[in-house]
Amino acid sequence: MSDIQKRAMHVRQQSRRKFLKGLATGVGFLLLPGRDASASVWEEFFQKHFRELSRDEVKSVIARLEKEYSRQYGKQVTVKTTPPIEGVLYGYGLDLSRCIGCRRCVYACVKENNQSRSPQIHWIRVLELDKEKGVDLSHAEHYYNPVEVPQKGHFYMPVQCQQCEKPPCTKVCPVQATWKENDGIVVVDYNWCIGCRYCMAACPYGARHFNWTKPGLPAKEMNQNTHYLGNRPRPKGVVEKCTFCIQRTREQPGRYPACEEACPVGARKFGNLLDPESEMRYLIENKRVFVFKEDLNTQPKFYYFYAT
Repeated sequence: MSDIQKRAMHVRQQSRRKFLKGLATGVGFLLLPGRDASASVWEEFFQKHFRELSRDEVKSVIARLEKEYSRQYGKQVTVKTTPPIEGVLYGYGLDLSRCIGCRRCVYACVKENNQSRSPQIHWIRVLELDKEKGVDLSHAEHYYNPVEVPQKGHFYMPVQCQQCEKPPCTKVCPVQATWKENDGIVVVDYNWCIGCRYCMAACPYGARHFNWTKPGLPAKEMNQNTHYLGNRPRPKGVVEKCTFCIQRTREQPGRYPACEEACPVGARKFGNLLDPESEMRYLIENKRVFVFKEDLNTQPKFYYFYAT
């Protein structure tokens, strides 16, 4: 695609955004009770794209969000905008020979990342598979519920956002609300997302999730440590996803994602793919490694492997 074509596409995308905003403004103005919407609602609605905000504008947006969330949940909430760490490209590893299908990673993720409890939204799905059939999705069971795990003759394969190097989800977004950051994490600007769900249709891993209603997040369970592009409370009508716990992993010194820390058998690994001394580089170079749906050439940075 030529530079001219790229610029033309950008113009069309921005025009679409302006059109949708204008349409929503007119309809919303007519439907609002008493037409007395608060200034913060409109300020949020007309906010510029996160990557276009100046430093002062970012401070203003974060101050507004922290004030709103703190009032809503009755506790002091922080919203970080920590940028990617230079020289870091995150990768995730999962040992299929160790995973026991306990789903502790699922609920650790929910607790850390402020997913809705009612209705429930899980960024991680754990598949139960037959050992004799291998990774055959036609026989995968999402809703297994035995008395004990692991079940004899089965193995377990957690699936979440694969943080693709060539993410198809970002290509189809008509308003550029989702993109890949320099550290490899694919993020979403929830204030910019229009909820069209094109990204959900494009994702071959089922890793994106739509908020159909105002998320049910009990105030006492709300994680106060949030990131603008990660685990801050999401509004109704947007798409959300795993971000490798961006609010944790971009800290200095970096922390592990909540799912990695919660795994009771050490099946999950996380680290910097650019560091030759990292655990991730070791397992990629020394274990039997594969990526999910490799034939699609999305180039995931989520690696499945067998330690034995």
